[in-house]
Amino acid sequence: MARPIIFVLIVVMMAGCRESDKREQPSEKQDSKGVTFYLGTYTDGDSEGIYKYQLNDDGTLSRTGLMVESENPSYLAVSPDGQHLLAVNEVSDENHTGYLSSFKIGKDTLEFIDQKPSGGAHPCHVVTNREGYVVVANYSGGNMGLLKIRDNGRLSELLDVQQHQGSGVHPRQEAPHAHSGWFAIDGAVISVDLGTNQLWFSQIDTVRNAFVPGVPPTLSMPPGAGPRHLAFHPTEPWIYVLNELSSTVSLVTKDKESGAFTIAQTLTTLPGDFDGGNTCADIHLSPDGKFLYASNRGHNSIAIYALDPQTGSLELLGHESVRGETPRNFSLSPDGNFLLVANQTTDNIVSFKRDSQGGGLTFVDEIGAPSPVCIVFFP
Repeated sequence: MARPIIFVLIVVMMAGCRESDKREQPSEKQDSKGVTFYLGTYTDGDSEGIYKYQLNDDGTLSRTGLMVESENPSYLAVSPDGQHLLAVNEVSDENHTGYLSSFKIGKDTLEFIDQKPSGGAHPCHVVTNREGYVVVANYSGGNMGLLKIRDNGRLSELLDVQQHQGSGVHPRQEAPHAHSGWFAIDGAVISVDLGTNQLWFSQIDTVRNAFVPGVPPTLSMPPGAGPRHLAFHPTEPWIYVLNELSSTVSLVTKDKESGAFTIAQTLTTLPGDFDGGNTCADIHLSPDGKFLYASNRGHNSIAIYALDPQTGSLELLGHESVRGETPRNFSLSPDGNFLLVANQTTDNIVSFKRDSQGGGLTFVDEIGAPSPVCIVFFP
């Protein structure tokens, strides 16, 4: 496992990028007001690590450059104090583990601070809470790693590992494959396992710094669904689970009195006349909780849904082409006005203006990006 090496680039482009990427060098766009975002990538091609971009106020995109070299920093998260960036290193070393790295955020730099084992092979998702607990999903390890990040950006040793058990009916569900972890409003941890086809519910024992099984400990999704990511409604006890293998979204409701979870609805992410291969990747709700978006890899689109304000049920409104291939992660801008898509295969990021009233998306701009995987905004 190579240790990260820090580079500060002003306007130098990475060798091997597309011609369109070269045309998108920092320009007068960078003088526009906007918000910064960091890009996690796969480094088995032209990418070298983590990059920095800007979404301008008009929805156009500009690129600052490579911030730091890091191996397969495929998923990112910002620390609770906003001072550090966390990145999984999606690898498997001789001990069958990947890594979690932390970096100090500077004006136009990322300074490597620390790196620790993630607890399993090929970590693919990381999340942190206000108390500094960090949960890492290890895909090949089929488990969740628990660490803490300190105020100086240093990471604790691995505190605990939650090993999943089970399998599903799909060929890719031969074993546990933890794909993401999430902190609910009440502090509970929900782990999403594509392989066991379940949501795993836990609490963190802050005395022992360990996972404690929740009640219920798991919720099974429809057979062969392959859950991957989820999104919480901002005000209601509704969870929207994106199922990668079945190309569906499931609404999971929680009874306010008993705490029981129920799958209330499962709806396709695809148009009725599409008969090609497809897997889903990411899911997000608009800040007002009125619209939901999900990415299709194969149909290469963003599915757009409206929510019933009383029940949380979904209505599929339509699809917007992502103007590329293999939309991996996408992200809504902090104000909810724009939606940015990372197209992994075609090496581009595409910006769409979001209609807050009707939920629709309108193309604004695109920019080259090497093997983009994860977009994280930094106000």
